[in-house]
Amino acid sequence: MDHESATHNTDIMTITRHVLNEQSKYPESRGDFSILLSHIVLGCKFVCSAVNKAGLAKLIGLAGETNVQGEEQKKLDVLSNEVFVKALVSSGRTCILVSEEDEEAIFVEPSKRGKYCVVFDPLDGSSNIDCGVSIGTIFGIYMIKDGGEPVLEDVLQSGKHMVAAGYCMYGSSCTFVLSTGSGVNGFTLDPSLGEFIMTHPDIKIPKKGKIYSVNEGNAKNWDGPTTKYVEKCKFPTDGSSPKSLRYIGSMVADVHRTLLYGGVFLYPGDKKSPNGKLRVLYEVFPMSFLMEQAGGQAFTGKERALDLVPKKIHERSPIFLGSYDDIEEIKALYAAEQKTA
Repeated sequence: MDHESATHNTDIMTITRHVLNEQSKYPESRGDFSILLSHIVLGCKFVCSAVNKAGLAKLIGLAGETNVQGEEQKKLDVLSNEVFVKALVSSGRTCILVSEEDEEAIFVEPSKRGKYCVVFDPLDGSSNIDCGVSIGTIFGIYMIKDGGEPVLEDVLQSGKHMVAAGYCMYGSSCTFVLSTGSGVNGFTLDPSLGEFIMTHPDIKIPKKGKIYSVNEGNAKNWDGPTTKYVEKCKFPTDGSSPKSLRYIGSMVADVHRTLLYGGVFLYPGDKKSPNGKLRVLYEVFPMSFLMEQAGGQAFTGKERALDLVPKKIHERSPIFLGSYDDIEEIKALYAAEQKTA
């Protein structure tokens, strides 16, 4: 028996320790970002606990209202949204919040204001709650330009201006994936300690993957390049093996698998939804930010996803993200279509 590995690891890298280590690289830092992140982490722990108890606490089922996206709200959506709004406001480090559940942006009262704007989807994939499929929270953080009153334009920026992005997945374990602009790290909640422990340091997506992830039920409405790409995944002409299809229908779970195993996740625009279904600010941008930080790419069918400048807070966009070489293939198919158009 290996007694070395059998003993408890006493040198534990928690998410708090990791963020403070990062902070120490910037002597001018006042710790505002660390405080904000600790409030996001607390929100995630609370939601994780609520998700685990949902069936018992009768939190499952419809809350009777419909959110701004026309989706019937689940009780857990409502609860998660309240938890994150309160956690972010009470941090005293935010000035504007944009949530998937709220029609308008929330402007924090002046006495509690800070320099950060947070965009978030408090519970992505919530239609899957009842069947036990992984769901999650997605967030992105912007810093406002110095001075003056915060305005909506402070959040209507391209994704390349985000200072951090991440998600927390509530599944067989509770996993928190974070990038502050220098790589991607994954943490897993240790329930006995109540702490997120680093389990996936410096995540790098494989350059090419063997998996594609898309809702093929929409195939009849796809454009040419998407149809060609999926056909190529199933019937490769270069003698390689076909790719495997994996589609959960919960963006956090699908992107998490893509990040770890490689491949491509696509939610293209189609005839029915020309702009796709996923929201730019709090779904497309954070996931594209993480994908690029892990060495992958994210593309909208027209441009690099992080170069997009949203005009409305709930704007949608098609998205193709994943392994670098796989996205290059998709870009080539769109470029070829442009030439023939």
